[in-house]
Amino acid sequence: MPRPLRVIAAAFALLLVTACNSASNGGSTPSSARGVTADTIKVGGIVSMTTASGYSKKDTDLGARARYERANAEGGINGRRIEYLGAEDDGQDPARNLAAARKLVQQDKVFAVSPMSSVTFAGADFLDAQKVPTVGWGTLPSFCGPAHLYGFNGCLVPTPGGTLNQTWPEGLATVLGGARGKSVALIAGDNDAGKFGIRTFTQGFKAAGFQVAYAKAVVPATSMPSDWSAYTKEILRSGPGGGAPDAVVSVMQTPYNIGLFTALKRSGYKGVISDPTDYDPGLLAKDATKQALDGVHVLLQFQPFESDTPAMRQFKADIRKAAGGKDVPLNMHMMTGYMSADLFLSIAKKAGEDLTVESFQKAADGFSDTGTLVGDRAEPKGKKESFGCGALVRLKNGRYEVAVPFTCYPPIPFG
Repeated sequence: MPRPLRVIAAAFALLLVTACNSASNGGSTPSSARGVTADTIKVGGIVSMTTASGYSKKDTDLGARARYERANAEGGINGRRIEYLGAEDDGQDPARNLAAARKLVQQDKVFAVSPMSSVTFAGADFLDAQKVPTVGWGTLPSFCGPAHLYGFNGCLVPTPGGTLNQTWPEGLATVLGGARGKSVALIAGDNDAGKFGIRTFTQGFKAAGFQVAYAKAVVPATSMPSDWSAYTKEILRSGPGGGAPDAVVSVMQTPYNIGLFTALKRSGYKGVISDPTDYDPGLLAKDATKQALDGVHVLLQFQPFESDTPAMRQFKADIRKAAGGKDVPLNMHMMTGYMSADLFLSIAKKAGEDLTVESFQKAADGFSDTGTLVGDRAEPKGKKESFGCGALVRLKNGRYEVAVPFTCYPPIPFG
């Protein structure tokens, strides 16, 4: 081929390649990462939407969707919109949890799993091995240590060398006018999570100055008791001199709490009752449930919905928009999904236009921000300890009120 023709052909080929590249990436930086195109980032979730006891975390999905929709409305993350597939329902079943993780990675080809909220996380090892950034509620040991798994408010399950969040014991000490001379009874389900919870909270309440009069993980985890008298009798005789303790703390889910608290009240118990799950206006629709939870102090590890801060106003606006413009009752599951999505988005934004697992991990290592709905966040701190903040709300006359404002407490060494 004559030289002029070769030059023209080469120039034409270069022009063709350039045009194809421009059409395919829309001007954004392409990525070789699974689930990342020039224009989108594919994300899915895993949530216990249905359970044998009727307890549901389904609104976790709405919370995540609300946060992703706002991110897209603001132009996406470094020019890429979030393609949120919604959450898979694991039914609170380990086998289904693992199956959901496999589906999201192998079939749906997601870049990340956020949110992940369940009492089981059988898919943790698989997601970490597949290098899938995963963000959820760090109430399980899997969120404490593995490279690719993150708790939206840090690691809530302390590990050797880590620390213990003191929000609950310090908050109840405030309610009781101090921990000195006060006794507490701790009760949980007979499963690994319950046993570990009893161990950690026993240490935390003792460190705050309480006498731990009762601490047992004895309630059947697979079948809710129809008769709570055996548990209440033992609890009500566990305090000093064989009397009732000053506070009863339940580390269980709502249906169990309703049964236990109803039995305690019928037995005449007048002390403080507390749990970490029953902050949900939807629970107040039934009179029996409302009566069982009346007066109960609920632990929160985020700003209460009753707060009037810019971050809380933004959260409420985002939820309302995602719910089709309706004012839906807010609950802690929405916050779990919302803040899981928020942490993922914040780290992904810091990773820059060239979003890969490696760039995400590099951005996470040294990530920090302040003033969020869960307080000040930092990584890799969140791999070993929680972000240390929380509040207590109390149900009174059918309405929640802030009993102890959102506060950050110094953690204690776990051992």
